[in-house]
Amino acid sequence: MLNIIIFGPPGAGKGTQSDKLIEKYNLVHISTGDMFRAHKQNQTPLGLKVQAIMDSGQLVPDSITIEMLEEEVSKNPHAKGFIFDGFPRTVPQAAALDKFLTERNEQIKQVIQLDVTESEVKARIEERKKVSQRADDEQLTRRLEEYFGKTIHVLPHYESQHKVTKVNGIGDIEAIFGAICASIDKVA
Repeated sequence: MLNIIIFGPPGAGKGTQSDKLIEKYNLVHISTGDMFRAHKQNQTPLGLKVQAIMDSGQLVPDSITIEMLEEEVSKNPHAKGFIFDGFPRTVPQAAALDKFLTERNEQIKQVIQLDVTESEVKARIEERKKVSQRADDEQLTRRLEEYFGKTIHVLPHYESQHKVTKVNGIGDIEAIFGAICASIDKVA
């Protein structure tokens, strides 16, 4: 099974590249942001809990995020693999994902780190706001602080397992995709 984490700051191109990888490798896309939005929109019990937590200004606890993720993986028993987008965001989440996958006799095959400058990210978010008007883009500063303050520390967890490949995330979308595929094809 091909399990990949696509990693980078908000606006790095994770969603764009994930869509292309899903099509090429027939993977199931798991985005924690999409999961949160879907649960909140559908007002599921988990979604109501997440909304209350977020409304209070707190971050959603790892236990709830992991519960949602495990639920999504379990919905797709015949998947050829998963692409995790926006997860894990903390080292405990990475450890929990590893444990969950190990229990299923699976593992993360590769972590693709999209390397993008902060100025490029800000420019992309501004463009995305014009098109998609995602509400979470308004919180860019907080999201970038979260990424560089906490999420970036997940990389050493996977570097110690020799699973991280850094890809220049600035430039032509197809060229970036080609670099990602070349890296994946080495481990697939």
